[in-house]
Amino acid sequence: MWRAAAVAKGPARALCRAPARRAVSVAVTPGAGLADERVDTRVAGLGPGQPVTLRAVVSDERGCLFQSCAHYRADGRGELHLGTDASHGGNYTGVEPMGLFWSLAPAVMERPYQRLVPRSTGAPMKVEMLVHQGHSRPGAIHGPVMAKAEVERWFTAPGVRRIRLKEGGVRGSLFLPPGDGPFPGVIDMYGDEGGLIEFRSSLLATRGFAALSLPYFDFEDLPKVMKELKLEYFEEAARFLQRHPKVKGPGVGVIGTGKGAELALSMITFLPEVVAAVCISGCSSNTVADLHYGEITLPGLRFDMNKVSVSDTGVFDTFEALDDPANPANSSCAIPIEKAEGHFLLVVGEADRMWKSSLYAELAIGRLRQHGKENFELLSYPGAGHRIDPPSTPFCQVALDRVLGVPVLGGGEIKAHAHAQEHSWGKIQEFLHLHLG
Repeated sequence: MWRAAAVAKGPARALCRAPARRAVSVAVTPGAGLADERVDTRVAGLGPGQPVTLRAVVSDERGCLFQSCAHYRADGRGELHLGTDASHGGNYTGVEPMGLFWSLAPAVMERPYQRLVPRSTGAPMKVEMLVHQGHSRPGAIHGPVMAKAEVERWFTAPGVRRIRLKEGGVRGSLFLPPGDGPFPGVIDMYGDEGGLIEFRSSLLATRGFAALSLPYFDFEDLPKVMKELKLEYFEEAARFLQRHPKVKGPGVGVIGTGKGAELALSMITFLPEVVAAVCISGCSSNTVADLHYGEITLPGLRFDMNKVSVSDTGVFDTFEALDDPANPANSSCAIPIEKAEGHFLLVVGEADRMWKSSLYAELAIGRLRQHGKENFELLSYPGAGHRIDPPSTPFCQVALDRVLGVPVLGGGEIKAHAHAQEHSWGKIQEFLHLHLG
């Protein structure tokens, strides 16, 4: 009897002392916010030291699935905070509050080398955050789902207006911030992928800029391919933006990536309407397509396809392919940026493999200094690749070339590139506000 009573009392005392385990939960704050802002991600209700895999999953407008994962261990209270706790494996390691966002990549069943870029800015990108039991490798079958939440990433704020343009020869979209203004005006351009890319413009409008997303080929009635370019098209766009009643004068700015950066250099050089240029991963000479402006023609530096290497996996490396802009034989292609009265912000990734953007920035700075100019700033990021976008834009070391249809190496290391995107975004806005009044 005594033994039986003792056995009965033992478990009863243990049940009284043990706290009830909370259900596992994941909270992402804010649940709906701007795509260039950080979120705060916390997990509660785990066991002390419990291993879990956190995963982010999103589908783009075409239905392509992107995902990322990272390995964590709960603290002594059974909690996780991505702002202070380190990932021990998966797609990244270390304390990276936004790692699950910038490491998103096509799922294993999808076509590789695709970019996660929003085609529409009017709807949010909905990201599902999942907590899985145990640690699982990227691409492997994950453990049971213990908790999940959905977060909305918006590329535009309430009150931002999007106006589709067909103004004279100019095409594109104008994004205006809420309020009466006037606002600093910025023209936004991307590279040789062509078409209309709006997400950076809508984020700029959210941050107080009147932003004109400007395509220059392969859109509506614009030329289908980039055979040659006329600066008068960009001049018309600059004059339209400068004269808009919502735009603060006297001048406007321009931000461009790749070929768009090179065009930004030409615009600030030849067009008095442009007083500030942000050039991301651009070349200091005109490339590929001849650029005409009145009686002036800048020939395009050529790509030598014999200098393009192809890896065993079929990835094209174009790093050595562009003719050398420093060669005196190519001097006619150089953009005479010393003529510009405005200010330059040059942004480059030192691990860019698309082309030698760090060298091209050095050539631009050398040319300015040779003419007694100090109207420039340089942001040079070790480990960053070619396309430096707004914060948390997923890193894409290799991307399918929209024109050629082949994967091209952009370079960079995932964590360094993500940090370059976050740091440069704030500096770009500071620069534009400073020089656009």
